Parts: sequence; structure tokens; C-alpha cells
Amino acid sequence: MAVLNRGLRLGMALLTSVMAPACGPESPGDTTLEISELEAGALGLEAGPRLPPLNREALRQAIAGIPDAKVTGAQVRISGADGRWLGTSGVADIQTGAPVRTDARFRIGSITKTFTATVVLQLAAERRVDLDRPVQDYLPRLLPAGVYAPITVRQLLNHTHGLPGIPVPQKDPEWFFENRFRRYSPRELLSLALPSGPQFKPGDAQDYGNVGYIVAGLLIEQVTGRPYGDAVRERILRPLHLRDTFVPGHEVTIPGPHTRGYESVEPERTGCPSTATTYGALCLVDVTDASQSVPWAAGEMISTTADLDRFLVALFQGRLVPRAQLEEMFTVPDLPSVDGGRATYSAGLNRIQFNGFTVWGKSGDRHGYNNGIGATRDLRRRIVYSVNTLAMGKEPPSITSRIVAAALDVPPSP
Repeated sequence: MAVLNRGLRLGMALLTSVMAPACGPESPGDTTLEISELEAGALGLEAGPRLPPLNREALRQAIAGIPDAKVTGAQVRISGADGRWLGTSGVADIQTGAPVRTDARFRIGSITKTFTATVVLQLAAERRVDLDRPVQDYLPRLLPAGVYAPITVRQLLNHTHGLPGIPVPQKDPEWFFENRFRRYSPRELLSLALPSGPQFKPGDAQDYGNVGYIVAGLLIEQVTGRPYGDAVRERILRPLHLRDTFVPGHEVTIPGPHTRGYESVEPERTGCPSTATTYGALCLVDVTDASQSVPWAAGEMISTTADLDRFLVALFQGRLVPRAQLEEMFTVPDLPSVDGGRATYSAGLNRIQFNGFTVWGKSGDRHGYNNGIGATRDLRRRIVYSVNTLAMGKEPPSITSRIVAAALDVPPSP
């Protein structure tokens, strides 16, 4: 059990906030462009309500005061017509006290779904996949015959398929600590889920989860004859020069500069367990290194805030997916959600109504990491953040709502 000097930790947990210039590349490989109202109209992008000016002080305050009992580090990137703002806070590594870098890599979790959906929609544009065709036609032996009604590819992408969830308690810390390096194959995961039968008739409701995107990953592999990760690399990462974005496959580490993720555990009578590090009053287990085979095509990728922003711009501009297929990402089915209310998810994105503004984006959660991307449809305000949370599976820390509220300069939702 490592014991750190508390004064050193607090000294290294200084807030650092950097404002980048409103235009011009951050690096030779940066192809991100800011979008004016005129350019947005020419691109056919939906014009939203005029946003308030960028409030840099509110953004600084949103990520101030960490590390705390729920978060060890944070990084935020705001981009758009009103300029850019980069901010970091907290520590990237509790052992060394190193501050969070603005170019630090992190596990993006379910933001992976946006990449997977993009590839499927590209295949649809190439007429290699029909969104209205049953997935059973492409993967005829995957779903038990006579148990599952036809499920269209579109229903896989917008979570209206009715497939049961993967019965692996990955958000349970005890299970995770014991199985964090175990490798599951996608078909093994489906073999655990499918015998329980459908949750509802396809197209009757929306139930967000990973299972549809695991099937989507297998669909990509069946159609292309290559691993789904190869399709993501060849169709998205290389054309956009996303050099800090990875599909890790069997790799359990994060390459290059990155923030480390931790899970908080209860102390024993004698102090922190031997697997944990004392950090103030907390006992933290380093969970950075772990197999990502459970989420696979639904949640395994690694990236940075800069790469995710560049991806968002290219996607919304129609540079990755033709306009007809891109509309699938901005079309939410008019259906009930199994969680109550109405559906909010489209193919690869989530429609978020926030204090009168509509943001299209995606959140992502892995052990030690809670992340989000989002933008107004016209790209005039874009948000990318990653916070190092200490309790996966519980309610997201309030810092995430503070970040989004500050990015839009509106009061956070109660």
C-alpha cells in the first residue's frame, strides 16, 4: 500500500486553464475549421438559436476544486464560432501528482458507438448494407430462429431492436477487479444474452445499451471481411489524421500520455486494501489497465479531446457520411423509452435538450473515465470533456452537468 504525501498531492492539484486562439490550427495535422452562420447554411446544417458568448470564467469554475471525493482529474475542450477554450484540472496520476495535460488520452467508452454507427452508415451509402433489411439476412446463424423476429439494421443502431442486455455485471467493482483482464469474444457475450429472449417486439420501444452495437460490429466484419477495428481505422481515423485515437483490441494499456483511471473502494479496519493506494481519506484502485472486450464495438476506443472534436466536425459536415445517411444520426424514433418518457437516441448520437438548446452528442463511461461529446447541429458550439470519476455505474458526478451548463452559459439543471 502506497502512502502519498498529502501536501504534495494538494500542491500538484492546481487548476490550469488555457484559452486557445479563435482560429488557426493547433498543430500541423489539425484540419478543424470554425463554422460561420453563412458557411453553416451553405453546408445545409440546421441553424439553431443564437448561443450566448463563450463564458470562460464559468468554464474555469466548472472544473475548479478537484481532486475531490468523486473526481481526480478533468479536461475540457470548447470550440466553435465564438472561439476555443481548453481547460484542465486535477491530477493525471495520483502516484506522481502530474497535472492533467490538454492532449492526454483516455478511454472514451460508449462514444465508440458513434464511430461504429458511422461505419455502418458508410456501408449503407455504398449499398453494401440496407438499413431496412433484417440483420438476420447478414448474420443468419447469430439470432436463434423462431425466437427473434426480424430486426432491421436501423433498429440495431437506434436501440429499438428489443435484444436483451449482456448479463455481465461490468459495473460491479468486485466483478470487475476479478475479471478486468479476461477476454470475451463478441459471440461469447451474445451467447450469454440471447437465450433469455427478446425484451420487446422490434420497433416498439427504445432501450439504450451495448448489445445492438456488438451485433453491429459483427455486421461490419461480415460485410467487409475484416475486423471491425480495421474498418474504423481505414474509414475514419486515417482519413481524418486522428493519430491519438485507437481501437485497442486485445491491448489492455493506453499508449502515450494519458490520464489514469481509479475506482474508490471501502477501507478495511487496518486501512486501505493492499491493492489500493491511500489518497487523503480515499482508497483508490488503479483501473487504467483492463481488457475492453466486454463493450467491444460499443465502447472500447481511446482518444483525445482534440481528435474527438475533429471527428465531430467532419461528421456533422457530411465529410464522413453522405447527407442522406447522415440524417439517420439526427432522426430520433417517435417511440417510448423503456426507462420512461420518449426516445432520445438516434443512430450513434443522443439528442439532448438543455435549457432551451438542442445538442447532439454522446456520452461514454468506463472504469475511471466519464466523457462526453456534443455540438449544436450548426457546429457553432462544440463540447468535448473527460473526467476521471471514482465510481463507475453510479450517478455521474455533478461536474459533468456543470461543464455542459458552462459551455452553453446557462444555469445547470436542478
